Amino acid sequence: MKTQSIPRKIKSLIEIFLISSRLGLTSFGGPVAHLGYFHEEYIRRRKWMDEKSYADLVALCQFLPGPASSQVGIGIGVMRAGVLGGIVSFIGFTLPSVIALIIFAILVNDLNFADAGWIRGLKIVAVAVVAHAILGMAGKLTPDVKRKAIALFALVGTLLWQTAFAQIGVILIAAFIGYVLFKDQQAEVNTSLSFPVSKKFAAVCLSLFFGLLILLPVLREMTSLNWIAVLDSFYRSGSLVFGGGHVVLPLLEREFVPTGWLTEEAFLAGYGAAQAVPGPLFTFAAYLGAVINGWQGGLLATFAIFLPAFLLILGTLPFWNSLRSNPKINGTLLGVNAGVVGILIAAFYHPIWISSIKAPIDFAFAAILFSMLVIWKLPPWFVVVTGAAGGLLLEMLA
Repeated sequence: MKTQSIPRKIKSLIEIFLISSRLGLTSFGGPVAHLGYFHEEYIRRRKWMDEKSYADLVALCQFLPGPASSQVGIGIGVMRAGVLGGIVSFIGFTLPSVIALIIFAILVNDLNFADAGWIRGLKIVAVAVVAHAILGMAGKLTPDVKRKAIALFALVGTLLWQTAFAQIGVILIAAFIGYVLFKDQQAEVNTSLSFPVSKKFAAVCLSLFFGLLILLPVLREMTSLNWIAVLDSFYRSGSLVFGGGHVVLPLLEREFVPTGWLTEEAFLAGYGAAQAVPGPLFTFAAYLGAVINGWQGGLLATFAIFLPAFLLILGTLPFWNSLRSNPKINGTLLGVNAGVVGILIAAFYHPIWISSIKAPIDFAFAAILFSMLVIWKLPPWFVVVTGAAGGLLLEMLA
């Protein structure tokens, strides 16, 4: 990529910000839908990348932990205007939902909405949404008996091993099993992808990623600073999530509910509200941070949970072509993805199901909301609004 003049660079950055902001305000439907919006806007309409390059970028982001759609947006911004372009693209796509969820968190705290009927409805929405996510992910990530068995192991292990490190341990074991079972399975590699990021800069980003993953827990133990603990919890969660925003739920729940930083009701209410806003589901962290420590906490949590995504996408871009052609790496990833399905099913039972479905009428309402998503394919924001209204009605009938 040739160095742009300063006026042209500024023009490119403004263009990226305006387009990504519009996508951030209108992109409902989760990561798969986001990738469709990106393809329509960046590839078909503006032709910023060719089809093969976009497919390769999507493949890389599926390979990495973190929010895949956000990483694709960052990657497109990097290819368009360098690292600063990636940052601007991320801010535009993420900021609308961050602002909305911080405002929601402040209202929940100040107005004591925790026992409101519509909160009950949002918790039931979470049941329908995660059930829908499980079905979609299971079909793609566990297509054979071996990967179904890995998912079953992850499910049982996560439910029976109730510790803060359960998900990490399960993911590592699933990765090893995948390596053993699929190490000879060749990945399909058709094209090469070139990015304006040097291998030296990429190595710095990867070193920083692993350094923070090791250093932050140590600093947390050595100090009593609340913001260090928040930074560590969100950074670790963002670093270890394969499979998208829904999978971050069990990690965040383990980090914040048992420690007493917020109640399970407030946690699930925010998760339901996160379905109603456009943009990446990882912005749920903004809600959690704001509940814990106001708008400052919301911004810190957002920075912490997305920082690993930045460091990983910038750190792996130059090495992707050689990585994806390695069958051992590919086999490890297949095992990890299957394990993610089991972890998500475990999270569906606890905390979502046992905290939300208290009576037959709750299950009936969850079935209606699930059907709205799966059968009638109504937009998620409409399902969330229906859930909130239905929760009020359930409280009136109780």
